[in-house]
Amino acid sequence: MKHTLLSIALTTLALQSAAPAADFASNWSNLNNRTWIGPEYWANPLQDWRLNDGRVECTTAGANRNLFLLTHEVSPDKGDLTLSVRLGKIDPKATAGVGGFRVGIQGTLPDYRNAAIHGSGTDVGVTAEGALVIGKATGANATVDTTKPIDLTLTAKPNGNQYTLTLTAQNVGEDKTTTLEAPLPADKLAGSVALLSSTPGGAQKPNRKNNNQAAGGKKAGPFWFEDWKISGSKLTNNPDHAFGPVLWTQYSLSRGTMKMTAFLPPIGEKDSQTVTLETKQGDAWNTIATETIDPLSRTVLFRVENWDDTQDVPYRVAYQLDGSDHYWPGTVRKDPVDQNKVSVAGFTGNQDYLFPNARMVENLGIQNPDVLFFSGDQIYEGVAGFGFVREPVDIATLDYLRKYWLLGWAFGDLMRDRPTICLPDDHDVYQGNIWGHNGRKAVVPGFADGGFHMDAEWVNMVNRTQTGNHPDPVDPEPLLRGITVYFTDMLYGGVSFAIIEDRKFKSGPEAILPPKDGRADHVRPEDILAGETFDPRTLDLPEARLLGERQLQFLRNWAQDWTGAQFKCVLSQTIFANLANFHGSNQQYLIADLDSNGWPQTGRNRALDEIRKGFGFMYAGDQHLASIVHHGINEDRDAGISFCVPSIAAGYPRAWRPEKPWPNHEQGDPDYTGDFKEGLGNRVGVRAIANPEETNRKDTPETLGHDKASGHGIVIFDKADHSITMECWRLLFDANNPKPEDQFPGWPRTIAPEDNYGRQAVAYLPTIKVNGMTNPVINIVEQSFGDTVYTLRIQGDTFRPKVFDANGTYTITIGEPGEDNTKTLTDIRPAEEESATVEVNF
Repeated sequence: MKHTLLSIALTTLALQSAAPAADFASNWSNLNNRTWIGPEYWANPLQDWRLNDGRVECTTAGANRNLFLLTHEVSPDKGDLTLSVRLGKIDPKATAGVGGFRVGIQGTLPDYRNAAIHGSGTDVGVTAEGALVIGKATGANATVDTTKPIDLTLTAKPNGNQYTLTLTAQNVGEDKTTTLEAPLPADKLAGSVALLSSTPGGAQKPNRKNNNQAAGGKKAGPFWFEDWKISGSKLTNNPDHAFGPVLWTQYSLSRGTMKMTAFLPPIGEKDSQTVTLETKQGDAWNTIATETIDPLSRTVLFRVENWDDTQDVPYRVAYQLDGSDHYWPGTVRKDPVDQNKVSVAGFTGNQDYLFPNARMVENLGIQNPDVLFFSGDQIYEGVAGFGFVREPVDIATLDYLRKYWLLGWAFGDLMRDRPTICLPDDHDVYQGNIWGHNGRKAVVPGFADGGFHMDAEWVNMVNRTQTGNHPDPVDPEPLLRGITVYFTDMLYGGVSFAIIEDRKFKSGPEAILPPKDGRADHVRPEDILAGETFDPRTLDLPEARLLGERQLQFLRNWAQDWTGAQFKCVLSQTIFANLANFHGSNQQYLIADLDSNGWPQTGRNRALDEIRKGFGFMYAGDQHLASIVHHGINEDRDAGISFCVPSIAAGYPRAWRPEKPWPNHEQGDPDYTGDFKEGLGNRVGVRAIANPEETNRKDTPETLGHDKASGHGIVIFDKADHSITMECWRLLFDANNPKPEDQFPGWPRTIAPEDNYGRQAVAYLPTIKVNGMTNPVINIVEQSFGDTVYTLRIQGDTFRPKVFDANGTYTITIGEPGEDNTKTLTDIRPAEEESATVEVNF
């Protein structure tokens, strides 16, 4: 965990002298034209800045546009500071806006990355009409000609407990100077710095149709910049804070095939378009793959077959930019088939108020999971500020990328050396709800007609960024409009993961619940006519899809294929139930949420039936409410168990607060546990819930997130104990010194894999005694219809199969799949005597 610990160590020094003072000077005149300015900068927002003919230009007239410097900071230590830049108006006729510097930028958390997104500081510069400004101080008579380029210089010198800021402006080639002075408290100067191009009263959000009109009817205009320099004894240099040009990687490893996505920024047409993957053999680095950058997603996908998965393999992604070689190093860990325990960390709901999630990343580095699973909402539309852009596709892509980059910026040090699985959910594709409806275009407000609202090319770009590193899809045929699919499986460490797209084929609910106030997901008490009793069966559409037929067939095949597998686990975006019954900051009671996998009920039951036939444990997110649920179809707990993880940074709160305890409520447990029928009538055996606190502390972002039930999950598959353990960690804890109260009530909880088919036996077949093989796979088929009852890898050499038809006749196959080493028994009927045994010899 060297890289992770280094990153954490650096972030804790955000306002300290992290390195000896070092001058800064931009080098734009030697760079190619491109959108991305360079690894030293974070542009707010990305799509509104560019390198053009040796200068940096802000391309949009709007509020708060700034180019944040990542690699240098201003120390709180006493000293001097000088900033200078040449700037001008892109539109000489503009009369609104200010260009210059922002100094003393500090975020809501002590981390330079947080400051880049959430930081505020003091604005210093020149208005479009030529007046100098330092914070709220304006030099009414201090004017400069803004129709010509301007050399702007800011000096800061200590004066007791504060600093005197002196701003000087001079038109290029002229002797006349204009000066403004103002005091600034010393603690307001320390922090980060940025270039500023802002139009107060202009568009806060990126707006491609901006009419360039600012408040008061003035003509707004952004600024261009050249030759930015910073010097002084207060300046510190942190070169490790650079971000790019290889931003981070995500990889998977399954059955000897390694797939890796490398993320690049939007480089220029004249910059190199190829990226290489190198692995280390001895002391030498050898190139094993070279690929071209995808022009839309700015990703490179490496796919390497015959990967040596028996050992850790150091790698580096190499890219040459601006005459220098750049590397992103990491390790593809060996397939942990020889480990007794394989752990999978689970996440969902990544609001940005806790960005860059330094505490969570540090704790995860200590917990050291084998796999990272991000189940959805890796972004929300509003993360990173400036709203969001839906069109055109090229600008909407840049808008999405700057949001998704936050995930890699925060978790990249973990992703570099362990497999990562991401499932894009509704907010990842700029929708509040998603019923994918086979990929069609969604046009109804609230998207209740089903489908994807965004352009198909853009949706495919999102799929490539988040799922391109997954194992190849098992059935790659695109959906309507050419939208790609990614449902597949990954075999890693003896755990067979089914990666399903539980939103992609799902029908829209418009036919049964027309949108109200732009929403069609919630069934509220006021939706029920007075005097009527709500019957959840009226909401079910037997013909409506939850999983498509292709997905169900995939699950059917996956449940029977235990080649190399000790456990089965389904990774989905959300759970197969409508659990939360109180929503929002006011905790409004809701009867049902059709955006959950509890609807449509018939489709939900079909999915659970296929999953339980392989004893699949279910791992998911989305609900903003961590839970352990034992699902039922026809009877309580006759299907499998799901674990829904808490949000990384909870926003919209949800809770499960039933009116009273129901059957199988264990004495001493909270009232919300037991066997229930949720609002859609589905059977849910609630075993644990992580409800948010009823009142939230708001003194810091972290205490707010903690009280709103933020955190992460970990599932441990233990081969030695033949068990599955679920852990659910609160946000604020120390992984070096964990305490029982650091997990939510009801966790940890351990189950046996066999618990994932909880259906009670009607009868039993004779006990199977296997000689010459241990832990074989046993497949039970009902002969009359040819239906598989279930498939399971047993423990040991003895197994008594349960069946659900006392009059049925069964075929039993025993052995090790993939090794052509199986035996088949036919015409087996339930045994009347418990001692009845059939021996199978290998």
